[in-house]
Amino acid sequence: MATRPTWQGYLRLSLVSCPVALYTATSRTGDVSFNMLHKQTHNRIRMIPTDPETGPVERSDIVKGYEIEKGRYVVITDEEIKNVRLSTTKTLDIERFVDEDEIDRLYWNDPYFLAPDGEMAVEAYTVIREAMARSGKIALGRLVMHQRERLMALEPRDLGILAYSLRSNREVKNPADVFDDIPDVKPDKAMVDIATQIIKQQAGPFDPSKFNDRYEEALRALIKEKEKGHTVGVAEQPKEAEVIDLMEALRRSLGQSGGKAPARKASSGSTRKAAAEKAADPPKIAASQRKPAAKKAPAKKPAAKKAPARKSA
Repeated sequence: MATRPTWQGYLRLSLVSCPVALYTATSRTGDVSFNMLHKQTHNRIRMIPTDPETGPVERSDIVKGYEIEKGRYVVITDEEIKNVRLSTTKTLDIERFVDEDEIDRLYWNDPYFLAPDGEMAVEAYTVIREAMARSGKIALGRLVMHQRERLMALEPRDLGILAYSLRSNREVKNPADVFDDIPDVKPDKAMVDIATQIIKQQAGPFDPSKFNDRYEEALRALIKEKEKGHTVGVAEQPKEAEVIDLMEALRRSLGQSGGKAPARKASSGSTRKAAAEKAADPPKIAASQRKPAAKKAPAKKPAAKKAPARKSA
């Protein structure tokens, strides 16, 4: 394996153990990053550590400190940090097996590949992986990585084991801190029905190749044009979302998806209001369209009354 492991140690299930290596499952090498340059010389800027009182400081004179109160620090040496060792520093000990749906999505963090470290580890590693696959459970264990003990969730994947670091309880905020401020409003059933149809029409399999970082692609295109010496003009600003009638927006969305929105039933209150407005304010006719008043015809016998119109269901 060409990549360098993030962590090396032992995977242990009860009394069974084997050497393993942990590799990051994602990569940021393709990200667009910028360096700071001098505006005129284009020389790269060097960040020089500086003491506000004495001036520039050598790297060898820098130590680690933890601020216990404003302006007061406890100095910790690298050797003292190395002496803080837990059993999980070199061992990923499986402590419990749980169902996947028991782990809230808020806690899932970064993915890793856990692989056997050497040929001698393959047999025990395979036994543990197959037993996990048969149980259908997620294994939970802890290890020390980047000066932190992290809870790891393990699941079999192909011939290997996929490991996810899980956020600690202190890292995850309470959703109620934000969601409790949302009013408990019952939405219009017709609107929900249309939104549900839109979701059904847009449903499909997840294809990660369809979800590239378009902002990064635009940055790369910009860099390429600048490299050629071209002047890049101001791009057209994206249009802001228009504030329109929600039902109308849902109907348009469904129409773009090839569906047909169900007819919306008008409430009795709105129907009576519309009728009253129509009676109070009859449609006006332009003067050019008005017909001359006809002469009065002799009175006729009153016509028979029409049957009342049937109310629509």
